[in-house]
Amino acid sequence: MRKLMLSLTAVVSLLTASIASAAIDAIYTGLFSNEALRGYDTVAYFTEGMPVEGSNAYSTEYMGAVWKFSSQQHLDLFLADPEKYAPQYGGYCAYAMANGDTASAEPDLWTIHEGKLYLNYSRRINRRWKEDMNGYIEQADIEWPKFEKE
Repeated sequence: MRKLMLSLTAVVSLLTASIASAAIDAIYTGLFSNEALRGYDTVAYFTEGMPVEGSNAYSTEYMGAVWKFSSQQHLDLFLADPEKYAPQYGGYCAYAMANGDTASAEPDLWTIHEGKLYLNYSRRINRRWKEDMNGYIEQADIEWPKFEKE
């Protein structure tokens, strides 16, 4: 019985390590959707200074996800320079990424820092994120390539 338990523990450890180091989707969309930012307009963070819901009438596909916008103008801005407007770390929580992990992010918990959009998981995390953004960004920039698909 002891050998069986040790074997099972070893298998579970290997599976857990393998899942943890697995590549993730380039853009966070959640389990039951293919929409980036839960359907919010990523350009609006920059132009309106707040999250704005996007529309099916103004949408495009980018990096395997559907991106929605509130106007044709916002869609055109995104199409001209998607890397400028897309959230960092594929829209995963930037704080989690700085800690070598992934987590979902809420569209209303965001920061634009040095012209880039960062999202967070919770209000508590968003407050912590703002205490040392530069440090967290530096660490997240190191961690992010480990999660990208090859």
